[in-house]
Amino acid sequence: MRKLLTIAAAAALSLSASAATNNLTLKADKPGAPIQPTMYGLFFEDINFGADGGLYAEKIKNRSFEFPQHLMGWKTFGGVELRNDGPFDRNPHYVRLTSAGHNHKHTGLENEGFVGIGVEKGEKYRFSVWARVPQGGEGRLKVVLADRNTHGRSQDLASAKIKVTTTDWQKYTVELTPDQTCAHAVLRVFLRHPDTTAVDLEHLSLFPVDTWKGHENGLRKDLAQKLADIHPGVFRFPGGCIVEGTDLDTRYQWKNTVGPVENRPTIENRWHYTFTHHFFPDYFQSNGLGFYEYFLLSEEIGAEPLPVLNVGLSCQYQNDRPEDHVAVDSLAPYIQDALDLVEFANGDTTTTWGALRAQMGHPAPFNLKVMGIGNEQWGPEYVERLEPFLAAMRKAHPEIKIVGSTGPDSEGDKFDYLWPEMKRVKADLVDEHFYRPEDWFLAQGARYDNYDRKGPKVFAGEYACHMRHKNWNHFEPALLEAAFMTGLERNADVVHMATYAPLFAHVDAWQWRPDMIWFDNLRSMPTASYYVQQMFATNKGTNVLPLTMDGRPLTGAEGQNGLFASATLDKDANQIVVKVANTSKEDQTLNIDITGLKKGKALNGGKVLTLHADLEAENTLDNPDIVKPVESTVEAAGREFTTTVGPSTFAVYRLNIK
Repeated sequence: MRKLLTIAAAAALSLSASAATNNLTLKADKPGAPIQPTMYGLFFEDINFGADGGLYAEKIKNRSFEFPQHLMGWKTFGGVELRNDGPFDRNPHYVRLTSAGHNHKHTGLENEGFVGIGVEKGEKYRFSVWARVPQGGEGRLKVVLADRNTHGRSQDLASAKIKVTTTDWQKYTVELTPDQTCAHAVLRVFLRHPDTTAVDLEHLSLFPVDTWKGHENGLRKDLAQKLADIHPGVFRFPGGCIVEGTDLDTRYQWKNTVGPVENRPTIENRWHYTFTHHFFPDYFQSNGLGFYEYFLLSEEIGAEPLPVLNVGLSCQYQNDRPEDHVAVDSLAPYIQDALDLVEFANGDTTTTWGALRAQMGHPAPFNLKVMGIGNEQWGPEYVERLEPFLAAMRKAHPEIKIVGSTGPDSEGDKFDYLWPEMKRVKADLVDEHFYRPEDWFLAQGARYDNYDRKGPKVFAGEYACHMRHKNWNHFEPALLEAAFMTGLERNADVVHMATYAPLFAHVDAWQWRPDMIWFDNLRSMPTASYYVQQMFATNKGTNVLPLTMDGRPLTGAEGQNGLFASATLDKDANQIVVKVANTSKEDQTLNIDITGLKKGKALNGGKVLTLHADLEAENTLDNPDIVKPVESTVEAAGREFTTTVGPSTFAVYRLNIK
């Protein structure tokens, strides 16, 4: 009997311990710093086949034969000759198809796509090609989408015929509608048998007709929609390390990414060389997804565009000689690129670059307000190059805010040197990056509490929790990211922007993980980290409200039971928004005393979004909803709110005030 009583008592103690009570105070009459519209956003870099083979909907690899190995991605058969005097001066290569020399031989090309070509049954795909018959006559082509791996009678999924009748280069277009879904199709172009008329082909392209917003040079619809569904406030592009390039010759140059898509030069991707354990020798940038498309996407998803430009330094990880970088007295072309970008984005249509924007389809300005100069640079060599950029931009465009860098680290020598320098040169915002392990995120709840309120504002431009020995997109790092983000929100007077990184990864072609959205050739899925970002972005409120326990903010400090929290007032919805990350392994009961409500006002119900799963749970393409927020109603009345947050849970409460 005594043994049974002991067990019962132990169970009662355990139950009591697992439901710790935490008394909190929320001051509703003390709205503080406004939450910036740009607070939560997106950062895009062409890593993990994020652009070509990903967001950019083009399905043909090396469409203009401009890879260093000019036929990479292509198989040829019969009479195929590579030539280099084509119609586009920055993409001069093309192929000439001639007779295979026998009635039972065939001439043509086959493109492998990006780890195959994904096509859906019944969907329309637009094939286009620039072509001519150099000696006159009529050239006949057959275009085929094919499944090389089928065991059926025919490999053909869809086909169409093209007649080429001009000696001048002309664009020809046909539509293909597959009768089967195939994740790894190929595209074939045949010189129709038994033709002897030579045909020249340049810039072969295949897009779904149903792209994001229907744009012809468009984006993959499901991936773009997932960006829009976050409701981001800012969109940083095009990188990242690709801004710097492996060397200056391979740096990103925005002027090469605008104008007719057929004449945008191909460049190698800086991530092409980086990791031998995930090496892709066919990773290049077509620049079809260029600055015009980035600005347009920003506008369409409601985000402020934040372009990043090269400061005259190549990647400092890969280049440590002075001659690897642009001398300070030779920066004029780089600075002019920055000035011209403002004109391209905002200039009147009578200006050179504003006229090009209008010609491309957007006469109205894109309303650019902020620009990054340099990505992840460090040391005096960065500062001495940034200063002339700042001087020129302040003189010509004082309305544009400039983002400077604190280097690649969240602390340490580089970081400690650059922050005072960014204050000295009066950068408007400073970009901090942190890819750090779990203990770092657990220790950073109060990171911004003591930052200088009069200095530059913070842009947390790249961050993600990289757990030791568990570096994939399971739930635990997402929970720790949520905990960290409550500290960003509490310090909204200092932190004006934050973007997780990287954004995209192809499951069959990636170099870096974790990532926010994973995809294959047909499907895509949000990760737990995606949902954390979405929960913050769609519930940010308008002003910070003080939320404390024993007079201290909830930062996961000792005695706070693993709780991280922030609160905001949503003036537009007349709601209080409370975000709580419970990183402990036990239930945590919160008694929130809400002070300062106006006379006659009280809580009147609300809703909660809850994100919870086994710590190692992760979404997959086959099971994309394993980790997903769940919405439910909560009872809230009077001026006190009590709730229990489950172990290892992130919860967002929206409480009505009436």
